[in-house]
Amino acid sequence: MIKDWGMDNSFQAKYLEACVILAREAGEVIMTYFAGQFNTRQKEDNSPVTDADVAANILITRGLLALAPEIAVIAEEDEEESASGHALFWLVDPLDGTRSFVRGEEEFTVNIGLIKAGEPVMGVIYAPPQKTMYYGGVGMGAFRQNGMDEPVAISVRTPSPEGLVVTRSKTHPSAKAHEYLSRFKILEMRSGSSSIKFCQVAEGNADLYPRLGRTMEWDTAAGHAILKAAGGRVETLEEKPLVYGKPGYENPAFVAFGWAK
Repeated sequence: MIKDWGMDNSFQAKYLEACVILAREAGEVIMTYFAGQFNTRQKEDNSPVTDADVAANILITRGLLALAPEIAVIAEEDEEESASGHALFWLVDPLDGTRSFVRGEEEFTVNIGLIKAGEPVMGVIYAPPQKTMYYGGVGMGAFRQNGMDEPVAISVRTPSPEGLVVTRSKTHPSAKAHEYLSRFKILEMRSGSSSIKFCQVAEGNADLYPRLGRTMEWDTAAGHAILKAAGGRVETLEEKPLVYGKPGYENPAFVAFGWAK
C-alpha cells in the first residue's frame, strides 16, 4: 500500500496507489510473454511492437478508465484519444524498451504518468525483471520499492565537486550529447536503458541525463514526474521546462538535472 502523506488532495494518493498496482499487474503479464513466445511486428515508424506491448496496454488503459473515466488516456499503442482540451490526461508506455525485450535483455519498464496543465505531476515506473518500482508525485515525494519490501524515500543529491556522474542511453549514443557535456566537469559516464535513467538521477546515483535524440511524451512523462518529486528538473536545450500535450507528442532534446535551478 502507498503510505499516507497527509495530503489535502487525497485523490492524488488514490491515483498513485492504483497506478502502482496497475504497473505491477502489467509487469506480470509482460513477464509471461518474456518467458515464453510472442509475436512481433513493425509499426509505421519502424519500431517493434509485440504481443506483450498490446496486452499490457489493454490492461493499463482499461484500469485507468475504470479508475477515472473523465481523464483521457494517451498510450503509445493506442493513440486515438487526443490530449487537446484536457486539463488532466494520462501518458502510458506499456512496455518501454521493446527492442531490449525482443532481444531477451532484462532492460524494459512499464511507464504511467499523469499530466496536469502541461506538467507531469505523478509517475510510476516498474521494471518487471528486477521487480523494482519507482513512483512519486509533486508534493508527495518519490519512492523506490524492491519487490514487496517497504518503500524507501529517494531524492536527488548534491553533485560532487570532483565532477558529475552522467547516465546516457546505451542504444542511442549521440555526438550532440557528447558536445553538450563538454561544458561540464564529468567524473563518470554510465550507460542505461529505458526510463530507468530518470530514476538513477532521482535516487542520487547519477547527476545528469542528456537525451538529444528523438523521444515521445509517453517515454518521459513518468520519469519526469518522479524526478520532479525527488527534487530534480527536466529542461529543453533552451533552458525551458519540458512540457506535455504537444501536437504529435514528440519531445525536443532535453536534459534531466539532479539539482534544482
